[in-house]
Amino acid sequence: MAGLLAAATSAADKRAAFRAGLASNRLQRLPGAFNPLVARLIQEIGFEGVYVSGAVVSAELALPDIGLTTSTEVAERGRQVARVTDLPVLIDADTGFGEPMSAARTVSILEDAGIAGCHLEDQVNPKRCGHLDGKAVVPTGEMVRRLRAAVSARRDPNFVICARTDAAGIEGIDAAIDRAKAYVAAGADLVFTEALHTVADFERFRSAVSIPLLANMTEFGKSELISASTLEKIGYNAVIYPVSTLRLAMSAAEAGLREIFEQGTQAGLLDRMQHRSRLYELLQYERYSEFDSQISDCTPGRNQ
Repeated sequence: MAGLLAAATSAADKRAAFRAGLASNRLQRLPGAFNPLVARLIQEIGFEGVYVSGAVVSAELALPDIGLTTSTEVAERGRQVARVTDLPVLIDADTGFGEPMSAARTVSILEDAGIAGCHLEDQVNPKRCGHLDGKAVVPTGEMVRRLRAAVSARRDPNFVICARTDAAGIEGIDAAIDRAKAYVAAGADLVFTEALHTVADFERFRSAVSIPLLANMTEFGKSELISASTLEKIGYNAVIYPVSTLRLAMSAAEAGLREIFEQGTQAGLLDRMQHRSRLYELLQYERYSEFDSQISDCTPGRNQ
């Protein structure tokens, strides 16, 4: 049953793998998974990790990304994703869902959910999507308290606490670098600077900050879409593609639904659909059938 109903790799081993990956000088690529089945596909294709985006969790609930989701909703989606993959899962924990003590509790909840790490940001509540205008950040000292609380709540030392700063677009890159250094001193293991614009911005940040860095390659935002090979050459340690799979899926779903509405049939869409056999392959349908047969075929002894 290993790897069938749940991942074969323990949460502790996945956290250790994430730590090792960040220290490997190889870029860790984490596409966003909007459901557990997508996470399984990410693993099959060969990526190093899986990301769970707060914006995507909000969007799935038909809510904007302005801090309306709860820690319970986000953690449960993280638990569902982590359950089915042997890859480490990094999750978006927004601002920690409240005051520093809430951030501490969030870390405990995410550890219990089998997550490998989370990022906490320095925006004020209610937060906004990192690539929109009109954001505001808390004072550096407040974010430092948030991070210290999160670090103090960690039970597994390999659970990665990532500090995200949204200050570059508000206070400038120099201020964002100063914040990042304060966050490192507060115990952050990884730094995520949101909404940098160019390769030069990423290079500047890399030269200024000593610990592993994460890049966000989201579409239709403020950042230039930089290739994984370039990010690795710059010296970045991880990259997320947070909303890519949801955008791909929603675009395809909308086009298909419009055609069904207009044509009255899905007959012209079959070559654009995942075949039943491929879905069953991802679901490991045959392994479930084999297991069920083994259980059913057990013959009880004479005295049973």
